[in-house]
Amino acid sequence: MSFADLGLSDELLKAVESSGYSEPTAIQAAAIPSVLMMRDMIGIAQTGTGKTASFVLPMIDILAQGRSRARMPRSLILEPTRELAAQVAENFEKYGVNHKLSMALLIGGVQMGDQVKALEKGVDVLIATPGRLMDLFQRGKILLTGCELLVIDEADRMLDMGFIPDIEEICTKLPRTRQTLLFSATMPPPIKKLADRFLSNPKQIEVARPASTNTNITQRLVPVKADRKRDVLRTLLTRDNVQTAIIFCNRKTTVRELNKSLRRHGFKSGEIHGDMEQPQRLAELALFKSGEINILVASDVAARGLDIKGVSHVYNFDAPWHPDDYVHRIGRTGRAGATGTAYTFVTADDAENIENIEKLTGQSIEREEVAVETSRPARDEAPREDRPRRVRRGGADRAESAEAPRTAREDRAPREDRPARDDRPARQDREPRRDDRRRGRDSHDDGPDVGWNGPIPSFLDVKLGV
Repeated sequence: MSFADLGLSDELLKAVESSGYSEPTAIQAAAIPSVLMMRDMIGIAQTGTGKTASFVLPMIDILAQGRSRARMPRSLILEPTRELAAQVAENFEKYGVNHKLSMALLIGGVQMGDQVKALEKGVDVLIATPGRLMDLFQRGKILLTGCELLVIDEADRMLDMGFIPDIEEICTKLPRTRQTLLFSATMPPPIKKLADRFLSNPKQIEVARPASTNTNITQRLVPVKADRKRDVLRTLLTRDNVQTAIIFCNRKTTVRELNKSLRRHGFKSGEIHGDMEQPQRLAELALFKSGEINILVASDVAARGLDIKGVSHVYNFDAPWHPDDYVHRIGRTGRAGATGTAYTFVTADDAENIENIEKLTGQSIEREEVAVETSRPARDEAPREDRPRRVRRGGADRAESAEAPRTAREDRAPREDRPARDDRPARQDREPRRDDRRRGRDSHDDGPDVGWNGPIPSFLDVKLGV
């Protein structure tokens, strides 16, 4: 089957052909004719199977007729993350090159001014994240009464991110007579309930069992101690001569620290996580796609739907907390019929997470032991015997050369020749010795007042030489 058999226009077929595609994927072949017939639809397919084009292509032909009005978009596509929204926008620009459709992108992390101006001109396609859309709607900057087509993409991710209440409210603002398309990799009960409420007699298309993984991906579990993860990761990156890889971490702080570590060891890596501003995130993705960096350390913000060609390896530096995230993470490799490899590091605390993943995917993942040298690289410093020796005198540090002997005391005047100190107090009136103060450290009343009437703080022990 070719794209020409799906009923698409000649202008659209030219754009598809110039993009390098000749045959539709399974989800595209099944979904595009139903969308062109204006039916509501539920599309269930594993990540990387071309869900985006299955609704972008027919939408372009549907919207080719008609005109947009100010602040009233003709169609709406909801995406869970900014990156996915930007990627869908790129698809519309690529496939709609022979059509004169206007488009606006509403995402957080950027100024509202340009987005509001685009809405005032009128748009055929509005691509938005729920948060920014609701913000502009409440400000009166957008009307949804003219929306004829709604797409809810990555619905299970919307559920994970807590967007379902926002989506339900958005749906109540749309016309009742509209076409609604819902796409998801999995179909948990809350998503099924959402579909039953807002879709009218939908056609359900399922090209893979929910939560199944791509058979083109070789999966491995790597048992590792928590403090040896970085060593094992560097070993695998070097051993397999990895050209392009994405490394997933559960926490944003881990993403930042791991990226710094990889760069110190000479790897061309970058990072992407939720604390970064949108221009920074897009810039890092652009560097990764262009090949200027070949390793991307990411949080789950990059786990869903990002279509980056040529990713050969995926590493779960942290085993995902939710089993669904495992399916989406490893789905960044093995795309469009290519093969890929996915490693998941497993510590003693990850047994339950791995068990849930294997239960969800219905398969047992093979374990692989990775040998790493037990000795860590030496620190960049002089050997201990060659390092300057620190001598503590009078509370101050003074460095001496290891080769140079300590200063002889012969040049000092003999004790009997030193001038007498008549003002020296009697022994019983002198300040307590250090060991006396040490013994009385826990008492606030022992010894005379020496400026601090309590125990000597621990951080002063080194300074006082106690």
